[in-house]
Amino acid sequence: MAKVLRVLAWTMGIACVAIGFLHLLLGNAAMPGIADAGPTVDSFGRFMGAVFAGYGAAWIRAARQTPVPARAVRWLAVVFLLGGLGRVLSIAVAGRPHWFQLVLMAIELGLGAVYLWLADADERARG
Repeated sequence: MAKVLRVLAWTMGIACVAIGFLHLLLGNAAMPGIADAGPTVDSFGRFMGAVFAGYGAAWIRAARQTPVPARAVRWLAVVFLLGGLGRVLSIAVAGRPHWFQLVLMAIELGLGAVYLWLADADERARG
């Protein structure tokens, strides 16, 4: 399980950095269904892209440590889960989004729970 945690943490970090920079560089064009949303949404999306790249860097930092720190994994997993819950709230308030956002919500909720389950796997393996 420790190896699974380390691989998932590296994968998450690299994916989030790449996605963050994609949003930073492409703005509205990076998200399906909002290409014509206007400059306010574009500005917000590019800002959040930078934040998401930083979030990915935090995953990479955690993955590089020996052991992978359970406390960091838990915090990062909770942030990911909150993002998924934010999407649930958005559905309740604003309605059904583009189908791809539903896929992302499922990933955020499911993978966030997996990270919480695996959070201390590396510390236990080395303990």
